[in-house]
Amino acid sequence: MKSITVNASKTYLVEVGKGLLPTVGARIAQLLPPPRKIMLVSDDTVASLYAKAVLTSLQEAGYTVFSFVFPHGEASKNTDTLIDLWNTMAEKGLSRSDIAVALGGGVVGDITGFAAATYLRGIACYQIPTTLLAMVDSSVGGKTAVDLPHGKNLCGAFSQPIGVLCDTDVLKTLPDDIYADGCAEVIKYGYLGDPTLLSWLENSFESDSARVIARCIADKRDLVQEDEHDNGNRQLLNLGHTGGHAVERLSNFTISHGSAVAIGMLLAAKAAVARGICPPNVPLHMEQTLRRYRLPTVCPYTAEQLAEAALSDKKRRGDRITLILPTDLGKSALFPVLTNDLASLFAAGGAPQ
Repeated sequence: MKSITVNASKTYLVEVGKGLLPTVGARIAQLLPPPRKIMLVSDDTVASLYAKAVLTSLQEAGYTVFSFVFPHGEASKNTDTLIDLWNTMAEKGLSRSDIAVALGGGVVGDITGFAAATYLRGIACYQIPTTLLAMVDSSVGGKTAVDLPHGKNLCGAFSQPIGVLCDTDVLKTLPDDIYADGCAEVIKYGYLGDPTLLSWLENSFESDSARVIARCIADKRDLVQEDEHDNGNRQLLNLGHTGGHAVERLSNFTISHGSAVAIGMLLAAKAAVARGICPPNVPLHMEQTLRRYRLPTVCPYTAEQLAEAALSDKKRRGDRITLILPTDLGKSALFPVLTNDLASLFAAGGAPQ
């Protein structure tokens, strides 16, 4: 097992390894001993696979456990689901000493984290990510949110969990496309600042996933500790996300987050070459890597469509938005640009005009 300590506004441990789900009750008991109430939040897909094991572990540790299960998918990451969760917490009488446990992918983690951050002005949240994407990205760092009709993650809060448990055994049940989604975020870490990781990704990492997952978490940990509230270098984690979120929104979320980020990363790399800040071997290398992991490389939307959709991006500040552009293999930097320049940048990145 690998352990990564995150020292942010709250210090917590991220644990990565095989066969960890049955130990979750004992691990949470070390942090917040029973008797307490726990709201176990999951989606219908994950609950059918893993809720029983987690529920049993929590009950055996001495907790009173209630469950909240909602339909899987990005379409459920909205204020209606959030309000239902808040009301369920209130109906079951959760107090400020109680705990929300997120069992699922990024949607489950984001909703549970935001509900915990805001219910009674804040209760503890423990994250059990069950997708590769959630393990390496959304479960760590304290970003929580729901989507609004105008855009992705527009309503949320910074709120660090009390712990994160990544059981790599659950990755065996992921469909190929969901696993590939997570690979996009893994690949992102390589291009934003980890050339060693890029070299590891030249071969499949499924047989040694804990090493790669822990490496990505450590990379994110370093940026979160430096810039918890996303005002500086933590924004490097958004490589590919401005274009990616625009692709997601334009597709009405039928294009998954990982696929959209893959498209957004390649747009950013090609735009960086066109602007003279990146050598041409970078997008070539990136395209090969994305294809190796069965990720898309062609943008289905025009530069103007992307630019308009990006105006709702939460990273926009007034008439400017900070783009993350590669400057070399394994290196990226922040580039504030005017929103009026977005269409030309996306066009330079290869988006249709």
